[in-house]
Amino acid sequence: MPTGAPSEARFAIFWKSEDVFAILRERGWLGAEYNHAAAPAMSAWLARASDLLGPHAADRASLEKLLALVFSYEARAMLQDASNQAVLAREGARDVIRELANRVLAGGDLDSDRLKRIVDEMKAAVSCRSRDLFLPIRVALAGMAGDGELDRVILLLDAATKLSFAMPVKGTRQRMLEFCAALD
Repeated sequence: MPTGAPSEARFAIFWKSEDVFAILRERGWLGAEYNHAAAPAMSAWLARASDLLGPHAADRASLEKLLALVFSYEARAMLQDASNQAVLAREGARDVIRELANRVLAGGDLDSDRLKRIVDEMKAAVSCRSRDLFLPIRVALAGMAGDGELDRVILLLDAATKLSFAMPVKGTRQRMLEFCAALD
């Protein structure tokens, strides 16, 4: 690992798709039969995961924690978390969730462009801004309150559902349905 004070640029250079691959293999998220050279879609996803999450991971444990959010999502359990409850108790949070659900469930994979459009539409529909808008989105789709690195996790979900992982990935639509069912 590089020495000195870490910066985002150094993280992006340091964390490669091979690091993501190793974590997935160690955690049992990637099937033992996976052949790196024979699976271009999986290789592309690994590279994207490295590009999106790497700049936000100061160490291997941080990268692994972010990747775990892709593979682990249980709405009922995460709604028991006090920090998630605090986000959802804030004024306007339920309005944000309702608007998010309507847009996510309208169809289509959630990529960067679609996420930007959804956020822009939500800004016009609800009075929440900044953290009051983004924290409920992150809780609903990433499973926890946090900062911008969780937006990158969200961008990996729908593409991951199309791949053959040993652990099935819940996409944004499935997460939204599960979240809304658990919320009531």
